[in-house]
Amino acid sequence: MFEAGAHFGFTRSRRHPSAKPFLWGTKNRIEIFNLELTSKSLEKAKEFVRNLAKEGGKILFVGGKKEAQEIIRSAAETLGMPYVAGRWIGGTLTNFSQIRKQVTNYENLISERDSGGFEKYTKMERLLLDRKIEAMESKFSGLVLMEQIPSTLFVIDPKREHIAVQEAKSVGASVVGLCGSDCNLSQVDVGIPGNDAAIASISFFVEQIVSSFKEGLKVEVEEVENN
Repeated sequence: MFEAGAHFGFTRSRRHPSAKPFLWGTKNRIEIFNLELTSKSLEKAKEFVRNLAKEGGKILFVGGKKEAQEIIRSAAETLGMPYVAGRWIGGTLTNFSQIRKQVTNYENLISERDSGGFEKYTKMERLLLDRKIEAMESKFSGLVLMEQIPSTLFVIDPKREHIAVQEAKSVGASVVGLCGSDCNLSQVDVGIPGNDAAIASISFFVEQIVSSFKEGLKVEVEEVENN
């Protein structure tokens, strides 16, 4: 964790009171997380995710900030889980039926294009359809696998993704979050206090979550095979 820079928080002026118990001190005006406490919180998150996988639960990966987007996308695709690696669309959870219709429309357009169905349109119509697909791709491509509301969200920077966190609460989904020192840890079910702004740190924590989910899936398969 130290090598990944997981111990770096933000300046004291940005600190949320809920992060204070997890801070060790300050260095060069930057607050430093107590990595022993971060490690304990991480273990709780990993156990939560392992159990989720064992029970057949689904997890929605959320990380819209630039540093997290590719990491979140890759992690979700590795596990075959949905993700939001860009701007959170209001209503993704609380208005799920309408979002699902949009996703289905996106899938149908992709299918029609790939099967040569666009050949019946004029050149200008094809151009407009391609642009429509491109616009929809940034919004809905990560949600194709979300056929129902997930039981859990894994969120990078819950402060930035506060709308996603609020929607999760509204629909009864749990939230596991990597929380910088400016985040309100009381708003997530399982918070991991650590650097949520650096690529190396985000990668480290996401890898830990992915590994734990895989462990839970393995246990689930073994239990099925033994029965």
